[in-house]
Amino acid sequence: MMHGERPGFQGRSDDSLAWLGTAPIPAAPYHDPAWFELEREAVFRRSWLQLGHVCELPDIGSFIRREIEALNVSLLIVRGRDGEIRAFHNVCTHRGTQLVEEESGRRSTFSCPYHRWAFGTDGALLAAPDFDRFFVDKADCALPRVALDICGGLIFVHLGTPDKDLRDDLGPYATMLDGFPAAQATTFSEYVYEIDANWKLTYDNFQENYHLRFIHPRSGAPAVGEDNPFGYPVKMGFHGPHRTQTIWTNPDPAPKPVQAQSFGRAARFAMADGTAGPHSRDYLALFPNFFILGSPAQPFSHTVWPIDARRSRGVIRLYWKGEDDCASRRYAREYAMASARDIHAEDRDVIEAGQRGLNSGALKHIHFQTQEALCRHLFTAVDERVRAYRADLAGTAPRPVSRAEAMA
Repeated sequence: MMHGERPGFQGRSDDSLAWLGTAPIPAAPYHDPAWFELEREAVFRRSWLQLGHVCELPDIGSFIRREIEALNVSLLIVRGRDGEIRAFHNVCTHRGTQLVEEESGRRSTFSCPYHRWAFGTDGALLAAPDFDRFFVDKADCALPRVALDICGGLIFVHLGTPDKDLRDDLGPYATMLDGFPAAQATTFSEYVYEIDANWKLTYDNFQENYHLRFIHPRSGAPAVGEDNPFGYPVKMGFHGPHRTQTIWTNPDPAPKPVQAQSFGRAARFAMADGTAGPHSRDYLALFPNFFILGSPAQPFSHTVWPIDARRSRGVIRLYWKGEDDCASRRYAREYAMASARDIHAEDRDVIEAGQRGLNSGALKHIHFQTQEALCRHLFTAVDERVRAYRADLAGTAPRPVSRAEAMA
């Protein structure tokens, strides 16, 4: 039995997670700039990345611009005349000028501000002044296209050459995602923050409940109880580099009156809207940097973007179906976002304190317990990608390595 666990709580056993290993994890990947440079190419240029939602592109010509700072990439995501959503590099094929500075909008064409090359919503070059003086065909000057796929209403892109389409990559989690409230969303609330912490350290905070009792005694109290004082998940699952867990709920949570009123209203609206599905306590962590909850009362997603080895940016969204058609619905949604921000505010200082400690170089290793298995799994998936990338650079196939070597 784990220290602090009560006999009534049936947590994951060490044996069921033995395949993940138990060795200490090297600390350098959480602060070392050289490792971060490898992650940029090995992880973020070679993975499906979640960038938005179809509700942001309601009409033909609707577009959103997305920056992937770690890769120096600006993307233009557009709904074309045929209704298809496509992604392009936000770069004129004449001399590289970025076409769009706005975060979102609607256009029938995209014109370069420098020399007025004009592109259609399908990325094709439509016109360019004095084009007969160039030594190239218009067909060869289309905007560089980026692989894009959609699952559960969520937009993903891949900046490399994907070896699997999105649904194959997600496996059974694609079907789960289709059943989450976000799949039916028509609008969302958003909160963006920056934090002085490595993206993995930031992300890990939201995929373990070991800290819940200590950091969230006020906001997290309903999620713990006598039989499960740490609020550990009921179960965990893994598919490739992705993972899931089912959140434990105290059968007698005794929430505060305002909380009970607000989430009760949200739950009733979700039932009426048809967004209360079978995954209300499920959490999906999709590699590398996105996770989402199936809760209809607080349909929460969080993407953690790296800025550099020791800084990251988070995008928190709550996805909703329908507009605020009454004061009661507006109140429930505002409370859901306010409570999400409150919980995050409780986390921020300890995450940054952890980063400062790691930056000192005092630790060569960090440690994960069984109930932090999702954290270990993320590190292992990143480590495998980095090793494969290094092997590609060397022109060799990655040799099998022992667990001791992998953790060195």
